[in-house]
Amino acid sequence: MGKSRNARRGRGAAQTVAEQVDGGLAELVPDRDRPRAWTLLIDGAPQSHVDLDDPTYLSFEYQRRLGHVIDLVAPPGRPVRAVHLGGGALTLARYAAATRPRSTQQVVERDAALVGLVRRELPLDPAARIRVRCADARDGLAKVPDGWADLVIADVFGGARTPAHLTSAEFLDEVRRALAPGGVYAANLADGPPLAHVRGQIATAAARFAELALIADPAVLRAKRFGNAVLVASAHPLPVAELTRRAASDPHPARVEHGRALTDFTGGAAPVTDAVAVASPAPPPSVFR
Repeated sequence: MGKSRNARRGRGAAQTVAEQVDGGLAELVPDRDRPRAWTLLIDGAPQSHVDLDDPTYLSFEYQRRLGHVIDLVAPPGRPVRAVHLGGGALTLARYAAATRPRSTQQVVERDAALVGLVRRELPLDPAARIRVRCADARDGLAKVPDGWADLVIADVFGGARTPAHLTSAEFLDEVRRALAPGGVYAANLADGPPLAHVRGQIATAAARFAELALIADPAVLRAKRFGNAVLVASAHPLPVAELTRRAASDPHPARVEHGRALTDFTGGAAPVTDAVAVASPAPPPSVFR
């Protein structure tokens, strides 16, 4: 086991908590600007940021974009049923619980040791209706009843890469089965030049969903640097105009591609199946410096 230092704030500044989990060395690093906020890193790669005093605060760019999807999946304040594939520090589940009280949420996270660390050091609001299941994301999704979820969010990384079995059309068949009519799927994708992974994921989603949008930093879309892109998909029209407005007004503005422009961006990429699926590319070391 790796060393663990207590995260409770007593006299003086809070200390980093470091503990070995199934996925590597987990570190909870205190945010010096926010009294009860922490960043979760796994083997040095930032995974989540949580402010226990303000769970509506989303520090990471991609999490802000997924927060916009949560905000727009239903009228403001209405409870929803959400499935989170990948738990991290449970940032987005906490956000949905705070912005949509009485929502019912399932989180599927395979790293049981990480779940234990997060529950101990960054406890959930006891009133939040969040159930955490320790399982593989696809196995956990298979246990979700047909048509149960208003929203499925996939944010799964192992060694900073999305596992291959969560990138295929067969995986999206399970997503679509679990979604309610009008439900929305959102995925955090990570890729760099020449964006072959992102293009393949768009083509795969287009084979299963009628409506798509992609939210990303313009430099990422131009294949100028490695970064995150949020793919949003549904059988019904998406709130593209409002997504576009919110993404453009973020501290780090993003662009939303949809319709013909998104089809052109895909560049003829083929849908991914289980037979040919590979993990997303590993980020270059410079990304985390």
